[in-house]
Amino acid sequence: MTFQNIIKFVISILICQLAGFVGSLFTTPSIPAWYRDLTKPSFTPPNWLFSPVWITLFVLMGVSAFLVWQKGWRHPHVQLALIIFCLQLALNVLWSFLFFKLQQPMFAFIEILCLWLAILLSILSFLRVSKLASYLLFPYLLWVSFAAVLNFSIWRLNP
Repeated sequence: MTFQNIIKFVISILICQLAGFVGSLFTTPSIPAWYRDLTKPSFTPPNWLFSPVWITLFVLMGVSAFLVWQKGWRHPHVQLALIIFCLQLALNVLWSFLFFKLQQPMFAFIEILCLWLAILLSILSFLRVSKLASYLLFPYLLWVSFAAVLNFSIWRLNP
């Protein structure tokens, strides 16, 4: 791997982890009070599980973005793929803001549907550049699918 690709790899991982960190700034303060007191469905994972899952998913996202970025800006589909990827990353942070900071499960549910679509579009756009990059986003799509069901259930259980 060239030095330039090492830099791209590190930047890709750091950007994704930074998105996770920003989201956690909205999330963490709400866990011991507001989130704890919500009525949650029986399939809600324990709180300790969310952090390692998200850290892992953000690493996979970073590797995925790197695999696309390393193809170079002149590749016909790289720029659009990375724009869509950045959009889904921003939507990921926005979900944490809506759900935890604003404590609005209904708006967060509407937003997570947009996030899910943006992840799917990222997968499809990455597929045009790197199959592996595309495949690395599948766990993320599955987790956000589960999170959408959980979000919907929390919204309905807490009118």
